[in-house]
Amino acid sequence: MSATDEMTLPRWSIWLPPVVLVILAVTWGRHLEGVLLVFEFAALVAAITVAVHHAEVVAHRVGEPYGTLILAIGVTVIEVGLIVTLMVSSPDKTAALARDTVFSAFMIAGNGVVGICLLVGALKHQVVSFRPEGVAGAVATLGAVATLSLVLPTFTTSSSGPTFSGAQLVFAGLASLVLYGTFVLVQTVRHREYFLPIDDAGTPDDPDDDHLLLPSNRTTWLSLVLLLAALVAVVGLAKTVSPAIEDGVRSIGAPETAVGVVIALLVLAPETVAAVRAALHNRIQTSLNLALGSALASIGLTIPVIALASIWLSGPLELGLGPKDIVLLALTLVISTLTTVMGRANVLQGAIHLVVFGAFIFLAVTP
Repeated sequence: MSATDEMTLPRWSIWLPPVVLVILAVTWGRHLEGVLLVFEFAALVAAITVAVHHAEVVAHRVGEPYGTLILAIGVTVIEVGLIVTLMVSSPDKTAALARDTVFSAFMIAGNGVVGICLLVGALKHQVVSFRPEGVAGAVATLGAVATLSLVLPTFTTSSSGPTFSGAQLVFAGLASLVLYGTFVLVQTVRHREYFLPIDDAGTPDDPDDDHLLLPSNRTTWLSLVLLLAALVAVVGLAKTVSPAIEDGVRSIGAPETAVGVVIALLVLAPETVAAVRAALHNRIQTSLNLALGSALASIGLTIPVIALASIWLSGPLELGLGPKDIVLLALTLVISTLTTVMGRANVLQGAIHLVVFGAFIFLAVTP
């Protein structure tokens, strides 16, 4: 392939990440109102857009499933850093922050992203196909990690409340890390073919799509750096606008946990947009890799880091879910298992996941 056949990055995708980082630095720690708040939301949308663009460039160069893995882990690592920072700065107010954020990510990715991808894909292509062996493995790993980390603390008796004792927290962290590490090994090395798009899944509708051209190594590395910068901006800007979100939540009388849901929606926006774009192009395997990989990374990386950070945290760490959330988690795992059995789905499966996601959002606002 000649140099003229290589993908080139549009100029807006190069200068936009530094610009949104500057906006983040200028507005960090300030309470924004009026026009400034609208401007901040516009910067957040821009950061999400450019993050998706660079994620797709990197994904096209390294191939599946590495591309989706990079985006999922990138968002999760930055999200975990934000959680730990908030917990260290205000341990008395953030006892349940990790639990609420992780569970929100689980429900958003496992129902919201999966549901909308199956729905839009099936509406456009009638029936969408994926590899059940890969998706089923992701669902099984997700079920084990979520149950060990978020359900068991509600029923253990070594410590009061929905918490783990020190030894139990270490075990949960190690178990999460082992399961997630094994999943990544299977996904990228031993059984990579389980997570590759089906050969006849179709091609993008737009024949002029830039992603049909292969980026050079230099372009790929530049996109990777710009992707990480954009992800930092997404998470940081989401944190910056969180006071306005908190004010809005209080104004409608919703509980504080709804704030975590909104922030999780913003943080997961790059992955959601990328997954939906893949579904529209009939690459549903890529969409499911992104959705389930994000949920797995969120739990599998957050719990070990929180277990390590608990050495310095003075306040309690609530990980156990309440009865309502346990029911929603179990329902999600059951329907996810049934969705993956045949390796094919239509609008019905998409609608089911979206209704469960709607129930989660509704009950988060009106518990």
